[in-house]
Amino acid sequence: MFLETLVSLSDVAMALFVLATIIGGIYIYTSVQKDKQDRLKKETSNTSHKQIELTYTAYERLIVLAERIALPNLISRLNNSAYNAKEMQLVLNDNIKEEFEHNVSQQIYVTPDAWGAVRNLKEQNQLAINQIAAIMPANATGLDLNKQILDFVINHPKGNLHTLVQEAISYEAKKTS
Repeated sequence: MFLETLVSLSDVAMALFVLATIIGGIYIYTSVQKDKQDRLKKETSNTSHKQIELTYTAYERLIVLAERIALPNLISRLNNSAYNAKEMQLVLNDNIKEEFEHNVSQQIYVTPDAWGAVRNLKEQNQLAINQIAAIMPANATGLDLNKQILDFVINHPKGNLHTLVQEAISYEAKKTS
């Protein structure tokens, strides 16, 4: 009987050992899975945070772009009395094109509406420059062209389009948060 009790206790001990091993394995597996989930959540959170930072940076760059291609700012920055009207027209248009191309990658981080507003500003400013330059006399100077462009800005609603674009970009950026 002692031997049978010993065998039974041995079987019980073995069963308890197997049970403890299973419970321990389940605990370890659960812990590993939880750690994986926690890491994934953290990585996702970091990725989301980085995406938000990139988006805000893109909106900031578009605000700066709109400011840099605003007609009064272009003229202030690029005014040169040595240019004739055609040369000044080329310089203004080239600068707008360069500024725009430098920031074209920002469109992947912003809404289509925000990017469309910037693209429209570029096109409208170039259109205004070209239309004003087209009606200038052949002997007009770059200063004459700049004066006519500034008169346009002062007297026409589309002349200050950059302000509306900046407000639209700001609005879109605030919607992102």
